[in-house]
Amino acid sequence: QVQLVESGGGLVQFGGSLRLSCAASGFTFSNYGMNWYRQAPGKERELVASISRLGTTTTYGDSVKGRFTISRDNGARTLYLQMNSLKPTDTAVYYCQGRVNGIDYWGQGTPVTVAS
Repeated sequence: QVQLVESGGGLVQFGGSLRLSCAASGFTFSNYGMNWYRQAPGKERELVASISRLGTTTTYGDSVKGRFTISRDNGARTLYLQMNSLKPTDTAVYYCQGRVNGIDYWGQGTPVTVAS
């Protein structure tokens, strides 16, 4: 079965960095574009970044452009999100997501807290 497992979240100071990982299994990872979403307390889930199946095309939400970088290692079946210059407004639970054969799959989420 399709599984997405995030890791790498935690507590970081304002201006710090974190790298999130999402380990994928149960499907041919290199065949699908992938996304990172986040959900802050009391807010709707927000699309943070997207990457094409071969990693050649990436897009970002306006709030993270220039600070976050999405990437993937298809050989390792892993999706990454490098987050730099973190702000308290980046505090959220971060989820990786992929649509496989028309079905949306989500990881369990990894929490990120940015202290001011």
